Amino acid sequence: MRVLVLGAGALGGYFGGRLAEAGTAEVAFMVRPARRAVLHRDGLRIESPFGAWEGRVATLTAAEAKPGWDVILLSCKAYDLEDAIGAIRPAVDARTAVLPVLNGLSHLDRLAAEFGAARLLGGLAKIQATLAPDGTVRQLNDWRWLTFGERDGAMSDRVRALEAAFAPARGVVAQAVPDVMARMWEKLVHLGTSAIGTVLMRANVGEIVRSPGGGAFLLRLLERNLAIAAAAGHPVRDGFLDEYRAVFGDPRSAYATSMLRDLESGARIEADHILGFLLERARRAGLPDELHEAAYLHAKAYEQRRDAGRLPAC
Repeated sequence: MRVLVLGAGALGGYFGGRLAEAGTAEVAFMVRPARRAVLHRDGLRIESPFGAWEGRVATLTAAEAKPGWDVILLSCKAYDLEDAIGAIRPAVDARTAVLPVLNGLSHLDRLAAEFGAARLLGGLAKIQATLAPDGTVRQLNDWRWLTFGERDGAMSDRVRALEAAFAPARGVVAQAVPDVMARMWEKLVHLGTSAIGTVLMRANVGEIVRSPGGGAFLLRLLERNLAIAAAAGHPVRDGFLDEYRAVFGDPRSAYATSMLRDLESGARIEADHILGFLLERARRAGLPDELHEAAYLHAKAYEQRRDAGRLPAC
């Protein structure tokens, strides 16, 4: 199996690196020239609770892209989707499955329109990792899940083959599932709740829960996002509910979203793809939307300040 990973940052670098370490697939990373220079000089380095790894990896730039890949793992931020499509377009042929693990759901229609619905898999990643200034991929906790599948629920040969390739990889739980769209909605419920909560309050989950009314606020957000998913035809599983009611009720939690970290560092955020999408779906379903509206407005006002160069020094 030949796997092309777009990017070698926190997500792509971790999952692609672990697959390269396992040696069960031919793996290459499509990267920008600066990242390529670092990888050629230092190799790909992973620091993880499941063991460190350092190795030389194959790289190419977008200008060098050619067909011949079984899977392209798309691990960019949602606001970089158009650039990513342009970069991988020359590498896609009739045999290629495109596996996006972007946050949210809005990217699926765009990718299907570009490459055809038959080439597009559903997918999601659950991992907390970061790319350190020296180029090291650092896994921050024990989250290590990569879930994917055919959007029509079929357990095809290609998703089973990808699952088998990942099976011996350290620090990865990769699973092909028949209900990937439901899983993606579950992730959006979780991400939407945590993003709205931590961005509006500029605090992690534990700090919010320890504040007066904070726990009830997060659970109210969770219930509204659950209703949005149900209205879209994807009610979540009971086990999911139990897990995330506990997550959003834990006063000791240090959990914060990447959106909050990006906002606090003055970086770009996925406002439209997460907050805007959920606001539109709440309105479409006729559900209360004032919390979603406040979060989306907050994020878009931040983007206005960022674009104007008016953010405080970080």
